[in-house]
Amino acid sequence: MGNLERIENIIKKFTKKNLKIAIAESCTGGYVSHMITNISGASNVFERGIVCYNNQAKIDLLKVTPKSININGAVSENVVRQLASNIKELSNVEIGIGVSGIAGPTGGTPEKPVGTVFIGFSTEEGTQVKKFVFKTDRINFKKMVLEKILDYLEQMIS
Repeated sequence: MGNLERIENIIKKFTKKNLKIAIAESCTGGYVSHMITNISGASNVFERGIVCYNNQAKIDLLKVTPKSININGAVSENVVRQLASNIKELSNVEIGIGVSGIAGPTGGTPEKPVGTVFIGFSTEEGTQVKKFVFKTDRINFKKMVLEKILDYLEQMIS
């Protein structure tokens, strides 16, 4: 099943359960929001997507603490935890998603190589953050992030 079919199924099931999502995207630059909104009916579940590509946007729009960015870096579990939980609270939705990573081909370090991404999911049960490393080009990196998000959303409704 392709990603658009997966998204369509998620939208149908989330609509039935009256679940809403919002996403704070950094390294994906709005790609996840774009893909979700390609499906008719997305407005039933997709409340908002915020592209917070630079650090100041994370601070201004999503209330990430500057101290967290300075200590941990924008690509970190701590910052993504704040992105996911803050977008959930600011949007008043059931699921908040946060994404920050290094799409490459530059910007990596030995500790955080190119392809590193943190994806966070915030629900009423709490916030969990997962780390992945996708060794691929920028476009496929974004597709792989989307697939991980879809995996999580499908698990929520299975």
